[in-house]
Amino acid sequence: MALIIPRHYKQKLLPETTEVAIKEIKHAFQSRLSETLNLRRVTAPLFVLSGTGINDDLNGVEKAVGFDIPAMGGAHAEVVHSLAKWKRMKLAAYDIAPGYGLYTDMNAIRTGEDLDNIHSLYVDQWDWEMTIKESDRTLRKLKDVVTKIYKVLKDTEQDVYKRFPHITPTLPDSITFIHSEDLRRRYPDLTPKERETEAAKEYGAVFIIGIGGPLGDGKPHDGRAPDYDDWSTPDGEGYQGLNGDIIVWDTVLGIALELSSMGIRVDHAALERQLEAAGCQERASLPFHKALLDGELPASIGGGIGQSRLCMFLLQKAHIGEVQASLWPEDQVKALAEAGVRLM
Repeated sequence: MALIIPRHYKQKLLPETTEVAIKEIKHAFQSRLSETLNLRRVTAPLFVLSGTGINDDLNGVEKAVGFDIPAMGGAHAEVVHSLAKWKRMKLAAYDIAPGYGLYTDMNAIRTGEDLDNIHSLYVDQWDWEMTIKESDRTLRKLKDVVTKIYKVLKDTEQDVYKRFPHITPTLPDSITFIHSEDLRRRYPDLTPKERETEAAKEYGAVFIIGIGGPLGDGKPHDGRAPDYDDWSTPDGEGYQGLNGDIIVWDTVLGIALELSSMGIRVDHAALERQLEAAGCQERASLPFHKALLDGELPASIGGGIGQSRLCMFLLQKAHIGEVQASLWPEDQVKALAEAGVRLM
């Protein structure tokens, strides 16, 4: 996405007030999320050992920031991309019962990002995971959890409005569910991102189901690693996928903004099926994958919710750098400053 310079942009909060608002949003949102989904906070690692299969592979092409550890015989560690698999191992380690789970602050460095209004080298999100019963590995369960998360989002938006009445809420009353295959059929000549734009513009907030598996044209809506979300299990309507993305319409930038990626996690059969589809069956011998195949990990649902993106959206900012400190190309900093966009 190219850098967007909104015309006639005006900051609705000064930087000092923005700092206060960020703190209040993060506190309110995570408190509600914890209460709504029965999640308890845990401490998370910034890095993990390479070669264990624990780190998130995202789309499979992103290279993790890494370093050697002399005190551990030169073992190589890498900064996490996300904690999708680590969280599930934690559910097992803490023996968390179905209907309960955990959440944590995840911080990552993704050096391959194309820097623009919504992409940064620094990634911060709430990573959460909940134990479920095997019988709850259904589209119905996925939609139920998404609806609960959306209510948390709506309630937090109302908090912002009560605190800063000039920041008018934009979210619709409810989130619309739509399968990525339905979007493809509706807009066959558009790219997946363009389809997301049309859906978000029409509905205001959508959950696009089925991310990672091939659609009717043989191509996936978007990439997804094969070893955490279940994107290959058919639902009752014959579609594939027990995962998806929460996407909202950003009125400041005029774009579809992804706030969360989440889904029901792979079971034994789905893992084998997706590893084969992705051509990486060798991962089956890695510690995480072996534990799952051996039945040592519980069924679960989980995801990540972008902290800076959420704050940016709720405070109606034009750039993610207005709510987080990071590095940006000098030409972008200059162009944004001329438009009245002040980065931290």
